Amino acid sequence: MTEKKDIRILAYESSCDETSTSVIKNGCEIESLIVATQIKSHQRFGGVVPEVASRHHIEVISQITKEALSEAKVTWNDIDAIAVTYGPGLVGALLIGVSAAKAASMATGIPLIGVDHIMGHIMAAQLEDKIEYPALALQVSGGHTELVLMHDPIHFEIIGDTRDDAAGEAYDKIGRVLGVNYPAGKTIDNWAHQGKDTFNFPRAMLEDDDYDFSFSGLKSAFINTCHHADQIGEKLDKYDLAASFQAAVVDVLSHKTIRAIKEFKPKTFVLGGGVAANKGLRERLEMEIAKLKDKPKVIIPPMKLCGDNAAMIGAAAYNLYQAGKFSSLDLNADPSLELPYADSVLN
Repeated sequence: MTEKKDIRILAYESSCDETSTSVIKNGCEIESLIVATQIKSHQRFGGVVPEVASRHHIEVISQITKEALSEAKVTWNDIDAIAVTYGPGLVGALLIGVSAAKAASMATGIPLIGVDHIMGHIMAAQLEDKIEYPALALQVSGGHTELVLMHDPIHFEIIGDTRDDAAGEAYDKIGRVLGVNYPAGKTIDNWAHQGKDTFNFPRAMLEDDDYDFSFSGLKSAFINTCHHADQIGEKLDKYDLAASFQAAVVDVLSHKTIRAIKEFKPKTFVLGGGVAANKGLRERLEMEIAKLKDKPKVIIPPMKLCGDNAAMIGAAAYNLYQAGKFSSLDLNADPSLELPYADSVLN
């Protein structure tokens, strides 16, 4: 009996302010993961500056490619495919990763696989445990808040989307009001665990029949509360403010997620994206799902796989590799790319 060949994928991720490379074996084993963060460069601006992000990607991407191969103890001859995030994200940042991956593919003859960034975040779960299909994912990050029905490893359907501000974006915006350095999510989460929900901020679209989300009204209510207090000289408790804000976000996310689980009856539930690192959200979802009669398997990736990283891109690319979905060398960055996966860019 012939032993099954291991499939290794070298992946690139550069959609925002993290430059990352990784070698993934068989879609589920991390042999190396390198992340060059830029957070300190962007903190003084209160958010990501696209031009600065692109320059940092250029500075490190060649070096971290070598580091990923070295850490995995492999050479280019061991790599079966080169994967890269080509959208959504900052166009300049995406282009650095896409250019590096295409150059590597052209120089080595190794096939190229373009990966949707959101698909990557969801597939981070595959690095933690086996996903049984159909599955449901709650993808929560700085730019996206979505409920995604996963029919199989490569066919996804958005059943709920962000109407305005994504949850992570709202965290960063209210963080500026509270004087919290970018990114604000971790600090707000920690403060929330020390305060109480005393402000009763609005829960937008909580009882709507659809699965869409809106956090701009919550953000505005929070900012108006703080500005009014400043005008009358009233000092508000930052811990209670954080707790009240987070309670409103978590209430909406968990309510709609549980309703979707009851309707679609997935075999697996996945939490993905940067806000998946939020302790309050993780705790609430695990508690609410535990109450259900028909419980799906729950996969919540470890903290290191919640933020942007190339390992998740390698995991998603493995599924595309298995399905024979490769990209041509005219692959281009698509900053507005949306799920379901766009077959038009695939051969």
